[in-house]
Amino acid sequence: MPSTRLVIADDHRMFRQGLRELIERKTDFVIVGEASTGIEALEQANTLQPDIMLLDIQMPGLDGVAVARQLAQTQPNIKLIILTMYRNDQHVIEAIKAGVRGYLLKDADAEELIAVLERVRRGEAALDPAITAGVFDEIRRQETSPPESESLTPRERDIVQLLAEGHDNRTIAARLHLSEKTVGNRLSEIFQKLGASNRTQAAMIAVQRGIATVPPGRE
Repeated sequence: MPSTRLVIADDHRMFRQGLRELIERKTDFVIVGEASTGIEALEQANTLQPDIMLLDIQMPGLDGVAVARQLAQTQPNIKLIILTMYRNDQHVIEAIKAGVRGYLLKDADAEELIAVLERVRRGEAALDPAITAGVFDEIRRQETSPPESESLTPRERDIVQLLAEGHDNRTIAARLHLSEKTVGNRLSEIFQKLGASNRTQAAMIAVQRGIATVPPGRE
């Protein structure tokens, strides 16, 4: 299997170097490029075609969310992870809307970073546990009128509930006595019905519309 290719975009050189050393020492990811500005990040994405890009939010020129929005249009196959100091819930929501697959705080430990990288590589989404509950609270506060969507079946509602609880496909399959392939197929249908592009968006929309609830332990 070919190596997963990664680009790091952050305006702090020492932070990029530390990330490179950590990732190369503890994982099989290959760092193929670095960028210190939003413009450089776009150039690296277009030139190197990485599988995953780690983006800081605050960068000169274009911030990480703006970069994510552009890449969602021009390079949708690149999986994006925001790695930042900012816990602001609106930042997280805007990043998810822009197509980001993962959002991790810079004070996370090495194991948390590697876990997020692995989940995103598998096509899943990952939010830092420290900010997940705050994001759901912010969604509840926002006054929106979501478009009408095709109603979910009872089984799809079960899947969405487990999704909102933060379970991966393997756990959902085991809980509902389904195969992982069936869960993946059902999730694709759920995304279409909810107008979501990934797991995190689907969970957010489901909570916002009252289809799923966040367990007390995550609030």
